[in-house]
Amino acid sequence: MARVSEHHVVQVADPPIARFVFADTRMAWLWLIVRLYLGYSWITSGFEKLNNPAWVRTGSALKGFWTSAIATEPKPVVTFDWYRSFLQLLLDTGAYTWFAKVVVAGELIVGICLVLGAFTGLAAFIGGFMNWNYMMAGTASVNPVFFSLSVLLILAWKTAGFWGLDRWLLPALGTPWKPGFVLRERGATGSKAVSD
Repeated sequence: MARVSEHHVVQVADPPIARFVFADTRMAWLWLIVRLYLGYSWITSGFEKLNNPAWVRTGSALKGFWTSAIATEPKPVVTFDWYRSFLQLLLDTGAYTWFAKVVVAGELIVGICLVLGAFTGLAAFIGGFMNWNYMMAGTASVNPVFFSLSVLLILAWKTAGFWGLDRWLLPALGTPWKPGFVLRERGATGSKAVSD
């Protein structure tokens, strides 16, 4: 009778439809459309803020947004007390003066990366995180749709940038768990220098 090792690793395979939609380069055209739509939306939003002194000089636009988000009358906009306390802390410390610039830069960088297809999974994650924060602060608008599209891009990270710079960046740089050819060559050069 065969004995199963205590350290037996079980891997559950993805269903074929998930592999096709999220990991097959034949679906890269779909992710290109999603990327361009989201990227354009982030760039236009960031560019509007970039041209608004209330965002890039004083931060008063963000201060107003946070102030209305933490209001409790007639009813609270922010559902979670811990998030309202977090926004109150940011207001009390005057963080809106520098945080508004971070928001503008984040929106522009995420948009540019998505349009170029560079570091698509990371850009989608950061964009989705911004959407999540906007929703937590009580702003629905397009944020639920953008958040959902960001999650899909994160799931399709291997092929979402195939029609973009990731086609070359991912093989060159690799991932944290498997370095690409540029980092492998650099590591080999470094180890050779150490052994000399």
